[in-house]
Amino acid sequence: MPREVPIYLFLGFLESGKTKFIQETFEDERFDSGERTLLLVCEEGEEEYDASRFAVKKYAIETIDEKGLTLENLTALAKKHNVERVVVEYNGMWLLNQFFDAMPDGWMIAQVMTFFESGSFLSCNKNLRQLVYDKIQYADMVVFNRFRDDFSQEEFHKIVRGASRRPGIVYEYEGGKAVYDEIEDPLPYDLEAKIIKIEDRDYAFFYRDLMEDMQKYAGKMVTFKGMIATDKRMKAGTVVIGRHIMTCCEADIAFSGMVARHASSLPLKTRDWVQITARIDVEYDKIYGQEGPVLKVTALDYCEAPSEPLATFY
Repeated sequence: MPREVPIYLFLGFLESGKTKFIQETFEDERFDSGERTLLLVCEEGEEEYDASRFAVKKYAIETIDEKGLTLENLTALAKKHNVERVVVEYNGMWLLNQFFDAMPDGWMIAQVMTFFESGSFLSCNKNLRQLVYDKIQYADMVVFNRFRDDFSQEEFHKIVRGASRRPGIVYEYEGGKAVYDEIEDPLPYDLEAKIIKIEDRDYAFFYRDLMEDMQKYAGKMVTFKGMIATDKRMKAGTVVIGRHIMTCCEADIAFSGMVARHASSLPLKTRDWVQITARIDVEYDKIYGQEGPVLKVTALDYCEAPSEPLATFY
């Protein structure tokens, strides 16, 4: 069995502060655990590493380009340096799946930190949304460097939470003051209502929150507007009901639905729009191949499609 090697991923675009943070990390004696550490640099910024200041004693630095990001090359580097730990300064213009696909057996993601230069973040999110989303969705922490008093924490917070509810958020102001994000994210519907009403604009938030914490919804009654997906291989009285969700861009649009069991006599077919009321149970279903939310429908009827059929987080 391959030895487990923890991977520390530092993500962000050029001038976002990755190099500075990694330099300070390697200077910290607490990071010198005695493990042989490979610092894998995937882009060359204006700042260079000053290894003379490293507290980490057993280290090697390797630089690779996009063509070199392969399983064969990473396996060879791991063998060359007999690595026990890897720190990666990842190229902001590369999608993370490129790295995940190239990871040798035994390499395990231990921590992901993402850095953004605050002054250019909103422009990057507008013009490079897929890359911004890609760098947030797996992050444990998102750091906004060079934050200013005239910037809106709420605006930055909303973009991060549109990609993931997982990461902590830090605003590092000019001058070095760091402020941790404490903005609450109330759900846009009443989870304690007798019947939870999901507005058309809120389906994406509902679906993500449900999938992240299904037990929170177990036994709850819900009503929403959704699209039918069916297949002749499904048993009578079983369909999938959901909506197409766009997380960051057109390339990631996907139908996000739930198994629904009903007793309706309506001749339901794929792409029909319905308004349903149902109880959410969490149980195994072969359509999922595992446990998942199963809607036990109590009311169902045809309806008009939403004015915006594509559900988003924006």
